[in-house]
Amino acid sequence: MRERGRVLSAPTAGGGGWRLVLGHSAALSARLEVGASLAVAGVCLTVTELAPDRSTVEVSPETMRRTRFGELRRGDEVNLEPALRVGDALGGHWVQGHVDATIRVTGRRDLGGHREIAFALPGALAGYVVEKGSVAIDGVSLTVSQRAADRFAVAVIPHTLEATTLGALRPGHRVHLEVDLLAKYVEQLLARRAGGAPDPA
Repeated sequence: MRERGRVLSAPTAGGGGWRLVLGHSAALSARLEVGASLAVAGVCLTVTELAPDRSTVEVSPETMRRTRFGELRRGDEVNLEPALRVGDALGGHWVQGHVDATIRVTGRRDLGGHREIAFALPGALAGYVVEKGSVAIDGVSLTVSQRAADRFAVAVIPHTLEATTLGALRPGHRVHLEVDLLAKYVEQLLARRAGGAPDPA
């Protein structure tokens, strides 16, 4: 996650899709160009207009259906991340910006400056989430600290709470979940070897 941006204009319909205007730093603008990819709250979108302090991105009807973008309002903060470039440090796991589900925060436990945040776990994705494995929440790469049949938790350090939107999460909030891509590949390869078909989830 590169920085927190701010919604300058909530999604507006037009041309069969939606446009979303985001405010951010000049440093982020310098890494972007029209046609570039920009992950917004963990969702990979295409920049269609660019200014020194803002970007406009295009949102397809499919993306609107599968995300919580319809809930965004002017002034909301979102995590922003440009595409990884050759030579950039890879500080977390591979995050594609392809959201698997929206899930809700089910609990929050403060541990001094640290925090444990719990989330509901859809049954269709349960096989991809393992303790000490990786997930992305609103585009932030995190390690699963606890796992139960229908929920999981992540431990979040003070820096991440301050630098991302995760610090504002409360029970009931909806977030984007992306499970580990490697788990999907492993499942598909094993299914082919066994002569079966992988779970479409």
